[in-house]
Parts: sequence; structure tokens; C-alpha cells
Amino acid sequence: MRVSYAWLKTMVDLPTDPYELAERLNRTGTEVETVETVGENLENVVTARVVTKVPHPDSDHMWVTMIDVGADEPIQIVCGAQNFNEGDHIVTALIGAELPGGIRIKKSKLRGVESRGMNCSAAELGLGADHDGIMILPPDAPVGVPFSRYRGTSDTVLDCEITPNRPDCLSMIGMAREVGAVLDRELRIDAPSISREAGRPTAEEIALDIEGEGLCSRYVARVIRGVSVGPSPEWMVQRLAAAGVRSINNVVDITNYVMMLTGQPLHAFDLEAFAAHDGHRQISVRAARPREVFRTLDGQDRTLSEGMVLITDGERPVALAGVMGGMDSEIESDTTSVLVESACFDAARTSHTSRDLSLISDASIRFERQVDEAGCLDVANIACALIEQIAGGTVAPGFVEHYPAPKVQSEVELRIARLRKIVGAPIEAAFAEHALIRLGCELIGSADAAEHVGRIAAEAAGPAAEGADRPLRFKIPTFRPDLTREIDLIEEVLRLWGTERVPSRIPAAENHIGGLTREQRTRRRVGSILRACGLSETRSLSFAAPDDLARIGMSTAGRGLPVVLMNPLVHDQTEMRRSLLPSLLHQVAYNLAHGTADVALYETGTLFFGRESASLPRERASVAGVLTGASGYDSWLDHPKPARFFDGKGVVEELLAQLRIEKVRFRVPEGDTAAHLQSGRAAEVLSGGAVLGWVGEISPVALEALDIDQPVVAFELNLDALVDGARDAGSFRAHSSYPAVEVDLAIVVDENVSCEDLERRLMSAGGRLLRGIRLFDVYRDEARVGAGRKSMAFSLTYQADDHTLTSQEVDKAHQRLVKKVTASTGGEVRS
Repeated sequence: MRVSYAWLKTMVDLPTDPYELAERLNRTGTEVETVETVGENLENVVTARVVTKVPHPDSDHMWVTMIDVGADEPIQIVCGAQNFNEGDHIVTALIGAELPGGIRIKKSKLRGVESRGMNCSAAELGLGADHDGIMILPPDAPVGVPFSRYRGTSDTVLDCEITPNRPDCLSMIGMAREVGAVLDRELRIDAPSISREAGRPTAEEIALDIEGEGLCSRYVARVIRGVSVGPSPEWMVQRLAAAGVRSINNVVDITNYVMMLTGQPLHAFDLEAFAAHDGHRQISVRAARPREVFRTLDGQDRTLSEGMVLITDGERPVALAGVMGGMDSEIESDTTSVLVESACFDAARTSHTSRDLSLISDASIRFERQVDEAGCLDVANIACALIEQIAGGTVAPGFVEHYPAPKVQSEVELRIARLRKIVGAPIEAAFAEHALIRLGCELIGSADAAEHVGRIAAEAAGPAAEGADRPLRFKIPTFRPDLTREIDLIEEVLRLWGTERVPSRIPAAENHIGGLTREQRTRRRVGSILRACGLSETRSLSFAAPDDLARIGMSTAGRGLPVVLMNPLVHDQTEMRRSLLPSLLHQVAYNLAHGTADVALYETGTLFFGRESASLPRERASVAGVLTGASGYDSWLDHPKPARFFDGKGVVEELLAQLRIEKVRFRVPEGDTAAHLQSGRAAEVLSGGAVLGWVGEISPVALEALDIDQPVVAFELNLDALVDGARDAGSFRAHSSYPAVEVDLAIVVDENVSCEDLERRLMSAGGRLLRGIRLFDVYRDEARVGAGRKSMAFSLTYQADDHTLTSQEVDKAHQRLVKKVTASTGGEVRS
């Protein structure tokens, strides 16, 4: 809503500084997005006088003029207008001026004659639709004065973001009432009234029919005859321009002006365009037929659907209800009889119609937020009065109306004790009463000032005084559909009193025991463990580019459908993320580009997986990390090594061990689930039979796509599964006080047998005496161990809790282990 400061000032006293008012409105819930000055952009546009006017030597319709602009010498301008003479006072745009519509004035040649400016029409100045000639000023107009100063067109406009629950603020009166309540100022509304009604009564000429329920809750029509369509007065053009509305003609401008003034959309029809039936002109409101075509005022043919509403003359459509009028009934220059429509159409139907047709108008914006139907007749009378005054028409007696269920004002009770308890501040009853009255509410049972004074005195005597805490009952104005409950009144009082005045304190937590939930504790443990491993936490937005996964070759299997954003904040982030890895890799690339080669980061966050025929996506918490570069510092004692697969695997193992997750194992990924990882340097992480995630080195193709020129190790795990599988306490086992026995074992197996698989089989076969397994050598030699085979040497530790092991016990346990492992793996012991 664009609010003209000059227009608003005629209704309520305002601060001198518009920014002061903007700050007050922001604090009370009406956000002011911008404060801009209009009219002052007509820089280098001045009042001027025509000194000479001679025909162009190479044109039959152009003139070469010498224009006095208040400088030392007149300037030469070529002009094509025909409506001026020598000595006329005009408006001239000098070189460097920028006019509305992006027109920039430059020195030019028109058919060989130099022109150093432009003589302007009203349309070129953004002050009307008159393109036929240049703007002629009064003979006493000064010369060389900035046009904005001469005309007084400069104005300040507050561009306000109006929330959907405040339709009353989509009007100048509504904003004036809001400002009056915020600043505690009196409201001044000077609405024009009809001076005379004459001629044939409206009811004898207009027949009104509403075909169906729920189409229109109220419809009012009035007729004005003898209208002269022409340009609007300057004051109206300026106010409409400040509101962002282009001037068309006086009748159409009046309907737009009254809409901006009151918030009630109006429409003016050419009455003669309505077909006559038995001496009457019919107005019918009906539902559109499927696939019915209607041409709107913008010249577009619209294909309608059921549920949309049309205004017809009984035979053909003349307007799309609540959205836009039609071409066949618009106000033309020869229109003399006008039908003024003031109606209230269904909000939901209007919203669906405007959005289905991609036709958003000032009228539809207001109707879909609920227009106050109780004011339809008053608004129609204001429009008729202005047409009578400006366009010289005569208003027909009476009106026709459809209003089957008149709106009744609701009543809401406000308890001051409840107000204070919810707000947490000692707001006075007198303030609450005064604030709500300023907003248009009517206090029931307060006919005289004596009761009001008595209430204030009772409050001053203390809360225990008789009558001090008596509930206040208010009648809610029909233009505030958002005030339905006591809590709504409390909110209104609080925002006017000032939320910043409420003291900050921790609320009482009676009968509540504080503390984190198990899930919160576990998530914090995850972060603490990863930080102990040398990783730093990072955070990113939950949005992603559509090609994020494809760019790094990451499979979308098991990740559902992309969740596409309707209104993305960033043009290339149009989906909700399905993996944390892309954003982490982008951060690696950013750090490398800025000279940081050693990066270790982790992130926890939510992933979103869309589902067929489901209104909401499936969500899952995830934790991921990346390591690249070298860890530690280069010194005489040690040299840091670049991060590789086993560094990432070690971080994952440490995390799972600290969380005490059982039956952890790693296996080679299957299929294309690890297409973004290097083959042979990747693993799936499992707990029992459940897959927790993956770990591995990112493939060179993916790194190249992100301009990363060094190896990166990454992992991503299901955080929800980690929380479910984590244990707060592990089982205790005391260290044995008896000596351990170490035995080396080298087993030759096929290449496809992994170390992890072999260790798991050794531990299973070792029984209760086997306490530890350590791989210390891997040997390959086709001549000695065979092609496609390898030898893995392990150090096995045997130990008992209650005695010293004998050689016979160790040999027996070891032989049993060797027999089981070689049988299950197809391996053999290498001597």
C-alpha cells in the first residue's frame, strides 16, 4: 500500500519527519518497506515561455521553437505539438532530465535541426493521459522555476507491507485511523455528499438479479446522467500518481480514487452499453460457464472456469466480478450515463479467479482480503458525489441493492486482569479503552464521560477498588474482521502500548523439571566428538540448486523426489536439499580459492525427500563431514600427511565408538550408490544390517566440477539412526591381571576378501580367549601366493581373566580359529 504523506496529512496530524512515522508504524506491526520522494525526480524540468515558433524546414507538422527557460539565452527545441503559440507558458525538459517511463532527454537532431530539450505534455510528465499537445500553463506562471516547485508535485510516499489480516489498512482512511491510534491523534474525514438527486429513479431503470448463493454478499448500483468525461483535476491526478495509479479520465479516476480512499473497489460502467429489456436495464451476477471466454479491459481474451463470477447485462458479460471490467462497457469519451457498482464479492472465489488467470488487480487484492460490505452504500454515495462535482452529472434518485443478510457487529469482552497477565506489564484500563476506541471499536455501556472518569479514578485507587477490574465490552467495527476474540483485543492494546516497554524476564516454570532430552544430548555428543577429532562446525541454508547432486555424480536413489520451492530466495537455489555433501564441497572450494588449503568441516541438518501423492516431504536428520589438505604442523619431528580414506574412516569409527553403537562394520558399496566416490576408496557404514551412511574419497570428476584441485575425504551418516542406536553407558569389563600371549598368523585369501571381513571372522572364531586383532602386513606375489590372491598377517592376542594361559590352551584355541577361518574364507595359512 503506497501511502501519500501529503494526502494522509489532510486526515490526521503527522510528524514533520516521515521517517519518524515510519519507525512508529514498524514498531506497531505495519512494516514500512521504503520511504520515497515522488515529484522531485523531475529534475531539469522547468517552467518556460515560447519566444518564437517557426515551421520546420523539412517537415509539414514540426516546429522550430526558441524557448526561454530563465537562462541567459533561449534554447532551440524542435516540437511536433500543434496546440501552442508564441508567448505561451509551457513546461520544458532540459538536457539530462529523466521523465517518468525512463525517457532521458539528450541533445539530438530532428530532420537535420538541432534540438536541446523537449516541450512536455501532461502524459510525458506522468500527470495524466493527454498526449495530444504540450502542457500550457497560466499566463502569469513564472519562467525558469523547477516545475516540481511550481506545481507542488513533490510528495513523500510510505510503501507499507500490509498483512493479509488487515484489509482496513488497504485504504487511506484505514491508514489514517491506524496512524491516529499510533500517534494518539484525532481523525478528520471530510467525505463529499450528493447535493441533488433528480430524474428517473434508479429502481425504475435497473433490475438486479443474483443467480446463486455465495456469489455476492452485497451489491449496490447507482446511476448518474449527463456526465462529461474528460481529464481529472490536478489534485486527484497527483494523489493517484502517489498511490501508483495512472490517470485515465475523470470518471474512472474517481472510482480508483474512492477505492484508494476507502478500500472498497468500485466499477463504473457505460449505462448505454447495457441491453434494455421492457424499459429496464438488467444487472445479473452469475457463475461463469465452463470454457466461457471473456475479454477484459486489458484486451485479453480469458478462458473462464466454473467458480468464477461474471457481471452480465442479462445477455452478455460486462465484467469479471472482483477482478476487472470488460472492453464492451468501459467508460469512453462520449459516455454520458454512468452506472456505479459498489459490491462485495466472495474472497475465496476472487482469489482463485485472479490467480488462475494470472490477473492480479488492485480490486482483487482487496476483495480476497475481505471488503467491508457494510460500507458499500456509503462508498457508492461518495463516488456519485465526486462524479457530480467533477464530471457535472446528475445523480438519479435512490439505488438498487442486494443485501440478503446484513452484517451485524460482533461484541468482544476484554478483562484487564487477563490483559496484564498475558502481556506481563501493568497496562492501564484507561489506555486499553482509549486505544481500542481510536481503532474504531465502540465501548458498550459508556454513554457519558462520568463513567469513563469513574473508571480511571477506581483504577487509581488500586486493583482492589470496586469496579476497577470490571470487564470492558466492545462492539467491533465491521471493517476489522480480524478482531473476533479477547486475545485479538489484547494484541491490539499491546502493540499500541509498545512491545518494547514490556520488561524482559524469564517466565516461571512451576512443576517443570529442566534439562535436555535424550535426543538433544546425543546430538550435542555428536558435535562434541567431531570437534574433538579436529573438525569445525559449519551451517548452511536448507536450499539447493537443482543440479547439485548431478554435478558431483551423486545418486538420487533412496532420496525421494526433489521438493521444489514456489518462491525461492535465490534464483539458483530452487529445491530443498537432499544431501549435506554439496554445500560442504562448495565451502571447501571457497576456502581453497581464498588460500586455505587445510579444511576439516562438519555439518548437521535436515534433508527433505519428496513423495508421490503426499502433501509433505519426508524429513531426516543427517551429519556429514569433509577433510582435505594436511593435519598438524610441519616440524623436525614429523611431517603432516594429506588426508586420505583412512582419515575419514577413522573419524567415523571414533564417532561410532564414542556413541557406543554396536555391531559396526564397513563394506564395499554396491551398484551406483557411491558413484561420487573413488572406486576402492569408499565404504558403506553399517550397524548390524542397517546402513548408517558412507565414507570415502570424492571422485576426481566431482572435484573438477567444483574447481577443487586436491583430494577430499567425506562422510555422511543418518543422524536419526545414530541417535536411536547410541547408548549412554557402555558395559564395564575389568582389565585382566594375567599375562597375554601374542601369536602371528598369515592367511592367504582371494583379493575380494576384505580385511574387515577377515577380522570379523577371526574374532568370531577366536572365542572368549581372543582379546585383540591387529593387521601388520599385506603381501602380494604371484609366484609365491598366487595370482589374484594376497597374504594378510595378523597379530592375535589371547588372554584369560582368571588364570595364566598354558601353551596347550593357546594352541588348542588357535588351531580351532585357523580351521574355522580357512574353511569359511577358502584361505590357507602361509608358513
